[in-house]
Amino acid sequence: MAEDKLQKYQPLIDDLKLQLGDPNFDQIFAQTTSSLSKPDQFLLKMEMSRLSQPVARFIDLRGQVAGEVKPYEHDGKQHFMDNVAIDVFEEELARHGKYTLAVYEAVMHTENNYKVMQKNQDEQGASSQSEKQLANGTKLIRFASYESRCEERMNYSIKITVDLGKEGTVSATTSDISLSGAKIKLSPNYSLVPEQLIGIRLVGLEQDFELGLKGGVQYEVVAVEPVSRDYQHIRLKRTFIENNSGFDEFLQSFIHGNKRRYKINLDNTMDAVVCKGYEQFYLPRVSSLFIYFAKKGKHLLPTIALTNENNAYINYYFEDERKISCLYSIFSQSRLARILAFPNAVKEATVYTFTHSNGGKIYYYSAFGYELDEHPELKALFLGFGSQKESWRTYKVQLMPSHHEDAFIPLSLPLSAGKNVEKLNKRPTPRVQGIIQDVKFLMLLTDISSKQQLNAYQAHQFDSNSVNKLKAFGHGKATNPPSLEVVALEYVNLRSHKRYLYKTAVTMHVDSDHADSGNTRDFSVMGLQLETPSPSTVKKGDIVHLELPDLQKITKQHQLNNLRYEVMAVSKSKTIINLKVSRLTDLPHVGMEFFKQLIDMNKSKLHACEETPKIPGLSTALRNMVTKSVCQFPLYIHKESALFNIGAIGLGLYPTNLHKLLMSYHTGGVEHLDATNLFPENFIEEHLNEAFRHISRQDKPLKYTVFVRFDSTKEHLSDAIKSQCIAFDVPIEPLYLFLKKAIKKDILFVFHLHISKTGRPDTDYLANELRYVSHYALHKAKDLEEALWSVTGVCDLIDISDEAIRQLDVEPRLIKAMLQRKKQWSDGLLH
Repeated sequence: MAEDKLQKYQPLIDDLKLQLGDPNFDQIFAQTTSSLSKPDQFLLKMEMSRLSQPVARFIDLRGQVAGEVKPYEHDGKQHFMDNVAIDVFEEELARHGKYTLAVYEAVMHTENNYKVMQKNQDEQGASSQSEKQLANGTKLIRFASYESRCEERMNYSIKITVDLGKEGTVSATTSDISLSGAKIKLSPNYSLVPEQLIGIRLVGLEQDFELGLKGGVQYEVVAVEPVSRDYQHIRLKRTFIENNSGFDEFLQSFIHGNKRRYKINLDNTMDAVVCKGYEQFYLPRVSSLFIYFAKKGKHLLPTIALTNENNAYINYYFEDERKISCLYSIFSQSRLARILAFPNAVKEATVYTFTHSNGGKIYYYSAFGYELDEHPELKALFLGFGSQKESWRTYKVQLMPSHHEDAFIPLSLPLSAGKNVEKLNKRPTPRVQGIIQDVKFLMLLTDISSKQQLNAYQAHQFDSNSVNKLKAFGHGKATNPPSLEVVALEYVNLRSHKRYLYKTAVTMHVDSDHADSGNTRDFSVMGLQLETPSPSTVKKGDIVHLELPDLQKITKQHQLNNLRYEVMAVSKSKTIINLKVSRLTDLPHVGMEFFKQLIDMNKSKLHACEETPKIPGLSTALRNMVTKSVCQFPLYIHKESALFNIGAIGLGLYPTNLHKLLMSYHTGGVEHLDATNLFPENFIEEHLNEAFRHISRQDKPLKYTVFVRFDSTKEHLSDAIKSQCIAFDVPIEPLYLFLKKAIKKDILFVFHLHISKTGRPDTDYLANELRYVSHYALHKAKDLEEALWSVTGVCDLIDISDEAIRQLDVEPRLIKAMLQRKKQWSDGLLH
């Protein structure tokens, strides 16, 4: 067959491809192929013609390559490629003069492409013991990597014959089949290559049905996957050259009628369930605030903030007494232009802020790290004076491109899976699309303030008579400031008890001399929310005692006074207070018993709190945009039996330095990483085991500081990494020798570790895929749910290396040398 000739002449084709853009290509081709027969010359000429065809294919390498993928625009089309792919693209583009199929294929076959790496690995075989160990390492979850299939594939094994041209016709079997493709099992003695055309006769079906296919069915090879010494998988797609609607209708009907008997291939959907499951654990627990910047005329303005339980306080901090966000003035146009000029796809900076109150108004002051470095005469003044303020905060800024197209992530289900799939796969509504269509950038704001930092900056000496000079960093108040839409992240209501709207009188005793009167807004078995007519003096963590005089009238069984509650949150106005049951012993709490009985007996009369979104679909769209642009290091703690371990690592569009470090030592399968050395021995199993006993899902994250000493000269990861982990705000003096050695000889990374205890999986978010899996394989659906239930904790590792190193009492020359080693190591990963 023609494909055999192409395979035979592959080295020659590779040489000719290098000359395709040459004006004298026809002459070069004639000279190079002069020794070949006319038919072979014609065949190669057709291949060169195919490769020279202009294409408009969209290149999206997110989740497909080991490099850091970033937006790349060419000829008005937005692609997503890493530096390796961009270099290949530009080199091939210059050679061919335009975007052709040869350019596209070269980009899709770079050495750091996961499929290429997996193929090379399969060919070489995992023979070393270290590779075998890594095969059982920490699972790597590639965020938003799931794909949607247009049709169902049926696991169906039948006898077939494959026409391999010169090698003759050989027997094989199918592994699965769909209307437009198939996967077959073929002996590894036969060599096939992608894009090769082959003919297949469905012998097993022809014995029972009249297919009307005298010449068989033509397929194109998509991929070759070595499996064992006995067989290899060949993934195929139909060319539909037969143009036989009768056969197409028969095959579609045959699959639909037999899919329960022979089982649908669920691999794609199961991968999606796992990936989405880990995403839904992570995003509601992120401690960074998501800010969306949109292009409004000539200005780039913050227009939307996406909040959750862990990051809402950051948005609250930036609201002044009018509840107007000052983010638009802190991130001014000149500052944004400066930050966007930084290298790398994710632009990183540090901003220091504090507030000053005057006449009932709140005024904000802010300075970026690069600004203070450029004005050393004001640096000590700003840091020294600002850090004395109770409002002093330090934020890590991460700014990256965002695209409204990413707001739509379709289900992984084929359209043929049911009538509702097409309805559920709808893109954002016009109203939502109108809100997000001008979004150009996504910013993550992370609070990296710490006691260690505060002590370091409060030690700065400054002239108090020069404080007026800080006006250069102050922000005024615009008459008509831009508005910021605050959107709460929608996810499963993880409250252990449902809340019910109910207004009744309540008296809150703060201490023996002071009491506040008010009304409840809602209640549950475990707590309630009350509102007072005037501001209360209570603060988070206080213990108060309640009386419920009106409710006392309806019960003689319970004494509704002196009920002990803990203050969990207080509104900015000091008039709305969230309370939670507080128990000194294991004895029953009267409030819990009363409200449980009240709810059980009056469920039909009580109105449950329904948190209806103001703009339906907006939260989901924003959530999808975040999912497509994750730039942090998500980490998952699993509990199996009584043991804790690192069960999975998340990887988003932008790998962190820690991802790159682990990957640089990784030689096993691309779906696992070795994470055993990230924390000191027994930290996960012993320390967190004890800590998790005393916290609930509703509690704020546990915070730690992790120090990683990395020796890039070591051959094995276990020798290259040494780590120390301490509770947040614990003095680091005992680690001084460890840190100094790291800076002097190696590379030092410092991270803030935020650990949240998880609740139940958000199976509502996964309902459609789970329902589809359980329909055909109930046991597999149960296995998936059990795997997600094993996730006990979700972590975020925030790299604060630059800020932390500034606070260490180490010679500047040593720090400079260490940063140079770090840069050389990082640059080396790109080559």
